[in-house]
Parts: sequence; structure tokens; C-alpha cells
Amino acid sequence: MSPFRCPGQDMRFWKPEDVFDVSCPHCKTDVEFFKDEPALRCPSCGRQVRNPKIDLGCAQWCAAAKECLGESPDAPDQVSSLCDRLIAEMKATFGSDQRRIDHALSVLDYAERILHAEGGDPLTVKAAAILHDIGIHEAERKHGSSAGRYQEIEGPPIARAIMEKLGIDGGTIDHVCRIVGSHHSAKDIDTQEFRILWDADWLVNIPDEHADASREKLAKLVATVFRTERGRALAERQFLQ
Repeated sequence: MSPFRCPGQDMRFWKPEDVFDVSCPHCKTDVEFFKDEPALRCPSCGRQVRNPKIDLGCAQWCAAAKECLGESPDAPDQVSSLCDRLIAEMKATFGSDQRRIDHALSVLDYAERILHAEGGDPLTVKAAAILHDIGIHEAERKHGSSAGRYQEIEGPPIARAIMEKLGIDGGTIDHVCRIVGSHHSAKDIDTQEFRILWDADWLVNIPDEHADASREKLAKLVATVFRTERGRALAERQFLQ
């Protein structure tokens, strides 16, 4: 992204009230919003919650509105439809493994939040979030381990088959497979979409993998691991405040 950011999105200019909770209208769970997020997925029921405080007035005249604000929640959304079908395929692959399903959906939630702020190709980001761990069961079956290096070997062929089945274009499929094939090691890719997936995955993994870390260690981790401004901001708010 350009270093010259809209002051409304540049968090250096934000006030404490620019981060707030909205009650999910479907299940009453509190959903934490940053002021520039039009809609988020409820972490409890998975349904969309709109931001009642958002002001998109500048979008009426600004030439950079689409790049700045990302997808409109009211736009006809082919990506959303494909996303729902990818989620169904992911759930079918994981079967009764609810822990892996919940993990993928949590990564998707964070990826959507970072995507909105940072920009990137929505289908690539969302497909990568849904499918990034899709090779876990095959890794366990073939290698007796769910280690990241085995996920990176077994995940891309499964992800490719799912996306080809849904008619996703070849360029997107190749990009998503590169992300899935490097999502633990970051060895072969450093695209914007990869960085978003990387940060989203870390946001979900830190509470499990670093549950006993001191605040000092968490601060160092957040400072060194995260690759997007919004991902780092979410991590600082979640783990350091």
C-alpha cells in the first residue's frame, strides 16, 4: 500500500472510541470493530454483523475509495458465494474434526479484517484462509505428523482439486496453492495475499502456542512476526493491552 494513507484509516490519528463493540443481532455476542470495518463475521454464530457507526461519506467522491475501503458489503458478491462453497468443501474434508474447522474459520475472520484495511485480491485471501491447513489429515496419514513441512507438501494438491471443482480461475488457484505450500515456512512467496494469511494464522495460533509467554516475549513476537500494519495492530490490541 502507499505510505500516504487516508487520515481516517491511518491508526496514528485514531482515538480510543474508534474501537468499539457491537452486539450481534443474531446471537447477542459482542463483536469488536475497528471504526473503518463495514462488516465482520460474528465469532460465535458466523453470521455477518454490520458496523452501525461507519461513515463512508468520502466514498461518494474519492477516486481511491475502492482501494481504500475494499469490498462493499452491499455489492453483489460472487466471492462470497465461492467462499461459502469452499467452506463446505473444507468441512467435508475435515469431517468430524471440529477443531480444524474452527481454526480455519477463525483465520478467515482475521484475514477478512486485514484484507479490508490492507487491500489485496479477496478471493485469493479468503480461499487461502479456508484451505491453508487442508493437508493436515493427509500429512498425519502419510507421515504420522501434522508438522508444518508435511502440511506444505500435502495441502496444495488437495486445495487445487477443490478449487478446480468449483471452477476458480487458474491464476488464483496457482497463487492459493503457493500460499498453502509455504504458510508455515514462508519459503517461496511474499505477496500481499500471503502476508495477510500469515498474519491471520499467527493471530489464531499465538494463544495456543505461546499461552505462557510473558508480556515482554509477546511484545517481541508481535514486533517481529507480523507483516501487515492491521495484523500487528490486532495483535497488539489482543495480546498486549
